[in-house]
This record gives sequence, C-alpha cells and structure tokens, in this order.
Amino acid sequence: MAASMLWLLSIFSILSMVACIEDKCAACNAVAAEIEIQLSKEKPRNHLDMRHRLDSKGQRQGKVIDYRMSELRAVELLDGLCENMQDYTLEKIDSTRHEWIKVDNWDILTIGKQEAKAYSKDISSYCGRLLEETEDELTELIKKGSVKQGEVSKLLCEDLSKHCGGSSDSNSDSDTDSNDEL
Repeated sequence: MAASMLWLLSIFSILSMVACIEDKCAACNAVAAEIEIQLSKEKPRNHLDMRHRLDSKGQRQGKVIDYRMSELRAVELLDGLCENMQDYTLEKIDSTRHEWIKVDNWDILTIGKQEAKAYSKDISSYCGRLLEETEDELTELIKKGSVKQGEVSKLLCEDLSKHCGGSSDSNSDSDTDSNDEL
C-alpha cells in the first residue's frame, strides 16, 4: 500500500512539474536574464593567440582571434547556464500571474521549499531543452558579436526560440509544436 502510494505521488509530482512551465515566454526570459548576468560579469580579455606552429623560417603561423568573437567566449557564456537556473523558482504574483525569480536565500521564500526546488529543477530542464534547440544559432550570434547586453531576451525568446512575441496567428502552430517538445 505504501509503495503504491509513493508511486502515485511520484507520478503526480512528475506530471505537475511538466505542467509548471506553462508560460514558455516567462521561462525563456528567465534564461535570458541569466545570460545577461553572465554578460555583465564578463571581464575584458586579450585576443586569443592561436599562432603555435613555426614555419621553416622560425616565424609563428596561425591566427590571433578577438576573444569577443571566439568560440571560447560562447562556450564560457553558455557553460553552466542551466545549472545556474537551479537558483530560480516560480513565484506567484497574483491569482493569474507567476514570475521566475532568482533566489538568494531559499529559507525566506513564501512557497514551500520542496515546491520551490521542484520548480528550480523544472526550469533547469527547460533551459537544457532550450539550449539544445538554439545553441548552434546562439553560438554563431555570440561569435558575430550580435549578442549584446540588454538584447538577449529579444534575440533568444523572440527570434531564435519563438517562445515570445509575434502575431498569435503565426505563432499558434509553432507554439503548439514547441510546447510538445519543451
């Protein structure tokens, strides 16, 4: 009896976690906000010197790459992003609205700690799926210098993932498809 009750509770918690990312736009904006935080923490870096080989005359061969346009920068910005999303949870604003917030102190939350942690795992999983879907394009845009502080939300959530904005007619079919995936 206890085992079947535990099984039922685990199924219910899985189903409730799947249902909690109802507002993909808000969740995407939370991921974009975390990328913005990473952009603001970036320190100026020197160019990457990729001239490691010597030619027959002893001259170094290779390229010097601007760090801001490098694959290394893209990797450093996106690496650990979804783990950082475990610091976020869903907070109820009013009876109809919820908002993803970054939690500094889990002990002062208005909702239960267990529920808050479940939401944090959910948005972390969502982040993984979002990055899987957009990582190649996002990496290329970072390398081109198109990802700028203050513009990440539009770029990621409207242009790449299509989770926000646009007309309701053109988005309704793609939202249904992406909701099934995410």
